[in-house]
Amino acid sequence: MKYRVADVLELARLAREQGERLDLRGCNLSGLGLFKADLAGADLRQADLTNTNLTGSDLTGADLSGATLAGAGLTGARLRTANLSQANLFGATLRHANLQDADLRNTQLPGADLSHADLSGADLHGARYDKYTRWPLTFDPKAAGAVFAVSV
Repeated sequence: MKYRVADVLELARLAREQGERLDLRGCNLSGLGLFKADLAGADLRQADLTNTNLTGSDLTGADLSGATLAGAGLTGARLRTANLSQANLFGATLRHANLQDADLRNTQLPGADLSHADLSGADLHGARYDKYTRWPLTFDPKAAGAVFAVSV
């Protein structure tokens, strides 16, 4: 099922009002404009967020494990303590994103732009990146456990 922006925002509002966790596991949210959306704590495991605009969104503590975020716009997004393990972030834009203490284990990062992102405390063990991946200026991906992979 393909969701519309209004559907996602209404579901998020209702979940907040009822004190429940927003459950969008495996949902197709590709290409949506969720600019500055409040999706903190949401369950987005295995969701398709390909080319979704999440610029400035709050995804603090969200579970995005196994999600597809290829080409997603996450500039300035708050992803502190988010679970992005095994997510596909191919070509995603994460400039100025807050990824403090985020789980990025075994994440696909080829071509991702993480310039100026806050990666303090983030777990990048097994994360794959390529020569097109952009990192914060003083960040050492190898020291953080990320693995360089040749792009094809």
